[in-house]
Amino acid sequence: MRQPYPFSAIVGQDEMKLAFLIAAVDPSIGGILAFGDRGTGKSTAVRALAALLPKIKAVEGCPYNCEPSSTAGLCRACGDEGGKKPKATLKPAPVVDLPLGATEDRVVGALNLERALAHGEKSFQPGLLAQANRGFLYIDECNLLEDHLVDLLLDVAASGINVVEREGLSVRHPARFVLIGSGNPEEGELRPQLLDRFGLAVEVRTPQDVPSRIEVVKRRDAYDRDPDAFLEQWAPAEKKLCARIVAARAHLASVATPDAIVESATRLCLKLGSDGLRGELTLIRAARALASLDKKHEIHEQQLKRIAPMALSHRLRRNPLDETGSSARVQRAVEEVLG
Repeated sequence: MRQPYPFSAIVGQDEMKLAFLIAAVDPSIGGILAFGDRGTGKSTAVRALAALLPKIKAVEGCPYNCEPSSTAGLCRACGDEGGKKPKATLKPAPVVDLPLGATEDRVVGALNLERALAHGEKSFQPGLLAQANRGFLYIDECNLLEDHLVDLLLDVAASGINVVEREGLSVRHPARFVLIGSGNPEEGELRPQLLDRFGLAVEVRTPQDVPSRIEVVKRRDAYDRDPDAFLEQWAPAEKKLCARIVAARAHLASVATPDAIVESATRLCLKLGSDGLRGELTLIRAARALASLDKKHEIHEQQLKRIAPMALSHRLRRNPLDETGSSARVQRAVEEVLG
């Protein structure tokens, strides 16, 4: 199996790439929604991100990727160590695909039938949510996901815990992940409840200038003809970007959030009439992650202005008297509030 297309080699799509980098620096901002035209590199970017992410420390043999140094939020097996320090190992950050046709058992986990039939034991077979813990859960065409799976994801995303009560099993395990969704709006809209769970949303469009389209074709053709040579060519850029993510993660906690920035974020959300306070929280967290990527010691209005469209455009109420797109409405409010 060949390695994914390099993240650094993706032409254009700056907003989408920035949103993914922000989520890699601070997963607490919530998920990323990339909605737009077919064939614009949405799935390619997700798989490229998987290869770019730094490895994580996890308890060796744990199917839930529990963090060895953590004292809370562990699975039952890791929590029953009785103070004994578990053996740690480095493993790639999980990026798990959730197919549209997946059954509920496949997603949440179920009874291990093989062990039940062969040994008469009740054993839990972890599902996709277990595999995605401390990583990313990717849903392509998420607007076509069945309603019962949407409800299930909403429950788990809110609590960070997957609870399975079925077939005589009673299992609770950590399931904290960054939800990444992609889709084409022409094939149907996303349920508002799930839409609100995405921290950032970006519109992905087909490049309309000739040089960009030519460069996309040339790079993709070079990758398909000789993947090893193409990956070697882009390895230095990938290594540099990975180091930037690691440095931004380490610097994140020291980035200050001035009261004036919080006030500006609040005024902006009030101007747009966004429901709840999730807009302000996401805006501040994403701006802090961007400031950390930019090696700043505090958040500036520059970061707020850059982040506002992707943090707030999907949270706006529809205005029948305003036919402009949501991103344009956010940009207009940014100019009025922030200047």
